[in-house]
Amino acid sequence: MNRWSGLLRACHPEPALAVTLCAGLLALTSGRGAGSLLVLAAVGSGQLFVGWSNDYLDRDRDRLAGRSDKPVASRVVPAASVRLAALLALAACAPLSLLLGLAAAATHAAALVSALVYNWRGKFAPWSPLPYAISFGLLPAIVSLSLRPPHLPAAWVMLAGACLGVGGHFAQVLADIPEDRRQGSRGLPQLLGQRISVSACAALLLAATLLVTLGPGRLGGWGLVALGAATGVTIAVPVSAFAGRLKLAFRLTLLVAGLAVLSFALGSGSL
Repeated sequence: MNRWSGLLRACHPEPALAVTLCAGLLALTSGRGAGSLLVLAAVGSGQLFVGWSNDYLDRDRDRLAGRSDKPVASRVVPAASVRLAALLALAACAPLSLLLGLAAAATHAAALVSALVYNWRGKFAPWSPLPYAISFGLLPAIVSLSLRPPHLPAAWVMLAGACLGVGGHFAQVLADIPEDRRQGSRGLPQLLGQRISVSACAALLLAATLLVTLGPGRLGGWGLVALGAATGVTIAVPVSAFAGRLKLAFRLTLLVAGLAVLSFALGSGSL
């Protein structure tokens, strides 16, 4: 792993890409047209900031844990470079978000502050799911407030986003729970343990899937196909986790999120 690939890895590319693409798909199906590219750029730069700031803030803790898979902790990438990358991403995110409109920019700022609170302190506290619920619940609002006229999405849309976010939180930390506990981390998944966290993740993903199904009041043929796929993958998440394939469980969680958004897009479509 060289410095550039390490820098890319330090931004947590899989969740960053998943969140960005979900936002872009929501924008496209809500009538944003070419403006969907602006949504992609704003949300994408925000996700880069979140990922890089996470690895920067975790650098000492990851070194103590011997995390050779972490580019900053293993010194493949200097901490100063990741800090600079995070600040540059934030500097790009601010004007891009403002181009979406003041309301959308303020909402995006709130989502990023929530994510930063998690990176800084939230992951160590029993309320660790709260920043995920806030940031992911606000994601559809960033898109809908960038539309003309700006408006908030339906409550069930934001609730589905929150469920996906918190489910992703439980899935993402599964593999690290034993080491986190040894280091004294007291996030909710660490307090509950792996088995209960897997069950919580599956329940939240199922709740999000049901909200996407029942919320719009109608679902077309392709929407049903996407929904069926999301349900199947949701079942596969705890199966893979209990089989010890925890990283796969997290990737399947990202896939559930994408399929849920696709189901929404092919169903009601518009925010």
